[in-house]
Amino acid sequence: MTHYLAVDLGATSGRTVIASFDGERVTMREFTRFENPQLPLAGHIFWDLPHLYNEILRALRLVKTEGLQLQSIGIDTWGCDFAFFDKSGQLLGLPYCYRDPHTDGTMKHYFTEQMPQHEVYERTGIQFMPFNSLFQLDTLHRAGSTTLANASKILFIPDALIYMLTGEAVCEYTVASTSQMLNPNTGDLDTKLLQTLGLTRNHFGRLVQPGERAGVLTPQVQAATGLAAIPIVAVASHDTASAVAAVPAEDANFAYLSCGTWSLLGVESPTPIINKDSYANNFTNEGGLDHTTRFLKNITGLWIFEQCRKEWTVSNEGVKSGKYVVPSDVNELNALSLTSTCDSLIAPDDPRFAHPASMTAAICDYMTETGQLQPESPADYVRVIFRSLAARYAEVINILRDLTDVDIRRLHVIGGGSRNEYLMQFTANALGIPVIAGPQEGTALGNALVQVRAQGLVKTLAEMRAIIKKSIVLNTYE
Repeated sequence: MTHYLAVDLGATSGRTVIASFDGERVTMREFTRFENPQLPLAGHIFWDLPHLYNEILRALRLVKTEGLQLQSIGIDTWGCDFAFFDKSGQLLGLPYCYRDPHTDGTMKHYFTEQMPQHEVYERTGIQFMPFNSLFQLDTLHRAGSTTLANASKILFIPDALIYMLTGEAVCEYTVASTSQMLNPNTGDLDTKLLQTLGLTRNHFGRLVQPGERAGVLTPQVQAATGLAAIPIVAVASHDTASAVAAVPAEDANFAYLSCGTWSLLGVESPTPIINKDSYANNFTNEGGLDHTTRFLKNITGLWIFEQCRKEWTVSNEGVKSGKYVVPSDVNELNALSLTSTCDSLIAPDDPRFAHPASMTAAICDYMTETGQLQPESPADYVRVIFRSLAARYAEVINILRDLTDVDIRRLHVIGGGSRNEYLMQFTANALGIPVIAGPQEGTALGNALVQVRAQGLVKTLAEMRAIIKKSIVLNTYE
């Protein structure tokens, strides 16, 4: 039995998972869990990177306490965000959070002053979103950021943590592909785009593919944890890339949905799909395992539901929201979707739902503008959200059929949203094809299996997926 540590960091919480492999099946045990709060500070929103680093150290100390013999460590996180380091290796400030509004309006400026929009897409094939790394860096560049000016290294979040643990500066391919600075045709960061930001390729680490060894724990980290020089493997460091690697597909006739705060819906393609139709529909080409392309659409997901839930101030006993009692249990709240008959729909990707002061008010404003009945009860809101997401998934599936050669016969849903049986059934109803839910812990599982593969115990992606099918239970909705 071999053991691996998967560090899986999301936009609201993080965890470490011990994955154990016996040659046929992999078992997962959540090891530690912790919050990843966004820090409001000086009018901006930041990530507390030292906190995340310290939580990894805490997990490593616990590994030592339990006497586990780790083969390696892998780290996956969300995309786009990055940290700055000076020439001595010191962290320069806190990384901006992608939800910070300081990039509002930046895309328009960039396309006017730096490079036309169509050329950016031709060079990157990436969906246009204001928080893409390209626009974050342009915002800081135009503002004369002293942190940016003093940066010797700019490292995406998983790469930054690898650097803090090993002293090795790498630029992992899948997370770099989310930045809108990587050219999928050359396989590296685009020099011309970097020039528009006043940067060079030397500002970033050496490019590595999933499965490459990034380095080993520094002597300082070894002393702080009591562990030896354990290798860190650069897994598919973008969390969606790790999750897609864990899709238990039998053939190529499927689409995948990574369902969580964001919904990422797409297909695997052997090559990037960059043309006028993908540009017009704002589809993205992100890096995947084995040099595949994740051709997908980034959709606002259960963020809308979670923000409504926060407004209802759910307690352990259930609380009143107006004249309604809101269940504290999320499954009971989800089940309310079947008690409502409200058939109004929202467009989940409407900008008003990105970071409103009140999500329920934003939904009501949308209904007023579109002439639909407003939801009245929590049950109405939940039904509206779930049916709207399902309708959007069906719309994107139809576009994928037009833009690719994939014969989509089923949808594989991975991530936490796959546990939501009500959303899954609404989705199956909207799509008219089987929806296969699981693995729920796809990101950590994909992270771990890339580590297993890096050790030579698994050879191909098909073998990885065969192991996953043996290791988990799937639920099918039709």
